[in-house]
Order: sequence, then structure tokens, then C-alpha cells
Amino acid sequence: MAPERREVRWERLFPDELEQAFAECPLLYLVYGICEPHGPHATLGLDGLKAYGIACEAARAHGGIVAPPDYWHVHELSGYAAWACQRVGEVQRTWLTSLPPWQHFKNVCYHLRAADSMGFHAALLITGHYGPNWEDLKTMLDLVQPHIGTRLYGLPDWEANQPGFDGDGKSGGDHAGKIETSLLWALNPECVDLSRVPPEGEPGLHFAMGENVRESNRRVGERMVADEVRYLGQKAHELLDAYDRERPEHRLRTFEDVEVLWDTVVRPAVKNFRSMQDLWVGQEPPPPNSVWHANWRVPDRA
Repeated sequence: MAPERREVRWERLFPDELEQAFAECPLLYLVYGICEPHGPHATLGLDGLKAYGIACEAARAHGGIVAPPDYWHVHELSGYAAWACQRVGEVQRTWLTSLPPWQHFKNVCYHLRAADSMGFHAALLITGHYGPNWEDLKTMLDLVQPHIGTRLYGLPDWEANQPGFDGDGKSGGDHAGKIETSLLWALNPECVDLSRVPPEGEPGLHFAMGENVRESNRRVGERMVADEVRYLGQKAHELLDAYDRERPEHRLRTFEDVEVLWDTVVRPAVKNFRSMQDLWVGQEPPPPNSVWHANWRVPDRA
């Protein structure tokens, strides 16, 4: 019988177990993803499942508590809409759990309030959903850090996948291709079914399937997970050391504290976030008759 794996998931721990885990390592993992098209071969929650699985493995290896994942993320506007028009095409239902950037990042501020008010020394924020939102996450954490005691670091999961798929350091991430599929296959094999991949050369967008998905490899996925776990362990150690040196004050305690932080520090900067720019390089807006047209333009009030 295989040994029982140590539980690290906040929602599955008893109160005494949470207190023990906190005492041993006051580190919190905050995980973000989205349900979006990932080809016919992968479940729609790939982004969150991938990031959550990696966070859980890292917490088991290095300590810490993993918060419940957040599957509501940035999509449907600006370059995301144009990307979907190109890569997903016209569909009856998008099956997206999407939010505009201003709502997603305000939610993140409330997650940080939970970390700071409970006294976590450090928090790693990992997004499995790509596009420029990860750059905005880093920008927001730089803005928030002076106002919060918990030491913060945000990243897309591919940042931790530095050796990449082939070990060349160049293939850190993709969309529903060999990298993401291999990672999900290693972490949640029941969520990958390569028999659903259409025959090579069959025309169509195939629900945003990556062109190199047929190169997916579960064993390589397991190696990439181990690489990411090592990277996250190093980052966690750096954050905890920084907290011990700086001994910062935990000040983000109430809902009102979050609202003030949002109104005075974060919201004024959101209009300049990369997710809020109209289009990415080389893109055209979705045509008026497209399912992706309704929300693509960023409203002036945002």
C-alpha cells in the first residue's frame, strides 16, 4: 500500500492540523486559473488544476498551506477576446469562467487580506492562466507589498518550469499543447484523454487545441512538476527569510482596509495594466458578428 500523502489543502484540514501546519511553515499558496477551451482532449479547468496540483506538491515537499483555488479569471476583453476569436472560433457556448481585470484583481486583494490578517509570513500567488494577466499580478503585488506584512511573490506557473519540456530552458509554457497537457496528465490523469485528439491534418480550430499536443508525455510532465516544486521551494525560502529579517507589521485586517487599499493604491493603476490594453501585437478586433465582440473593448469607466 502506498504511503498516505500529507494533507496540505486548507479546506480539507481540521483546525488543529491547520494550526500545526502554520506553526511549522507560515506560508500560504494562493492559486488562480480559469475554465476555458483547452482542446477536446483536456478538461476546461486545466489552468487551475495544473497550478493547484503544483502548489499542493510544493506544500507537501516544503511546507505551507494551499488555499482553495480561484477559477474566475481575466478573459473576454482586449487581447483575450481577439485571441479567442482566432483560436477558439465561433461557438454556441464559450464555457468560460471569466471576469474583467478590475474585478479579478480586487478579489485578489481580499485574498491577501486573509493572508495578512491571519499572520502568514509569506504568500506565493500562482496563476495557471496566461496572457498578460501574470504581468499585472506582479505589478499589483509591487503596489500592495508596502501596505502588507505578508511577504509576496506572484508568478505564472511556467516561470517555475525553467528547464521546459525538452530541458532547453526555452519551452516554459503553451496553451493546450504538449507542455500544459503533459503537466495535467502528470497531476490529474483522469482529466486528459488523448483519444479525443482529432487525426493529424484534420482542419479546424479544435477548441483552442495546441498544435503539438500529440507530443505530450506524462513522464516528462512528472519531471516538469518536480522542477517547478524545487523552484517554488526556493522562492518560499527567500520570502520567509525576508520576513524574518524585516519583521513587518500586518496591517491589512478589515474589509474597509481592503477597500481603502483598492481605492487609493490599486484601482488608479489598473487602467494601465496590460490586460486592459485594447489589443496585443498583430491582433485585429473580433468582427461585430462574433461571439467574442460584445466585451472586447475596455469600458471607459474601468
